[in-house]
Amino acid sequence: MPSLQDMRTRAKEAGLMKLDRLIATRQHIPTNEIPIPIKELCERYEKLYTGCINDVMRELCLLNQNLPSSIMPLRDEMVVCGEAFTVKSAPNVMIEGEMTFRAQMLDDMKPEGVVVWDTSEDTEASLWGGVMTATALSKGIRGAVIAGGIRDTKQILEQDFPVFYKYRTSNGSLGRCMITHYQVPIKVGKVTVRPGDIIFGDIDGVVCVPREIAYDVLLRAEGIERNEIDIFSWVRQGDTISEIIDKGGYF
Repeated sequence: MPSLQDMRTRAKEAGLMKLDRLIATRQHIPTNEIPIPIKELCERYEKLYTGCINDVMRELCLLNQNLPSSIMPLRDEMVVCGEAFTVKSAPNVMIEGEMTFRAQMLDDMKPEGVVVWDTSEDTEASLWGGVMTATALSKGIRGAVIAGGIRDTKQILEQDFPVFYKYRTSNGSLGRCMITHYQVPIKVGKVTVRPGDIIFGDIDGVVCVPREIAYDVLLRAEGIERNEIDIFSWVRQGDTISEIIDKGGYF
């Protein structure tokens, strides 16, 4: 019969094994290759629209991929697609070390990325402004999705850089919040965003496409868009609802 110590050791090991599986699931960062260059993928997504992408993910039973509806573009015509570069910050009175960590984060940004910033529901500070925009542009970043505040709005607009955000404020971030992590899985609303996932935003908001299916979603969405061109033409030529449905249309 095993001793009490043996049973405790086995129980501890079993607990650690379960935790390892949980960590592997929750903290998994996708590394799969996409069959086409990422720049081409992004440019093809940007010719589509978020509703179409969302419908494809619904077909795949992925119903929680739309970031909170409060996150909208700074200009209605702004469209962006890129690989998620994730950032997490939180309200914090501490300042020491913040600028060093921020500089390290900026150095690690790569071309074709979209910054996705989880602010831990902060409602006071701005996390993005004119200088951050200029720096991101110099690094080849395609846009930013800030689940919180921005400032220097005029400077951002002058740089023609796609920014999606919740609110504007003149409050800076130093002394109000602190970056705690970057390039880790984050959660924005109901959506888990992992580094490398495909982020697509337009006038109707922002969706996150899991990297593993991003190319397949693109192909299916392009097919839907071609079908919708036919549907619009059938409507304009006066086909009945039944005729349109018989030809593969929908409403």
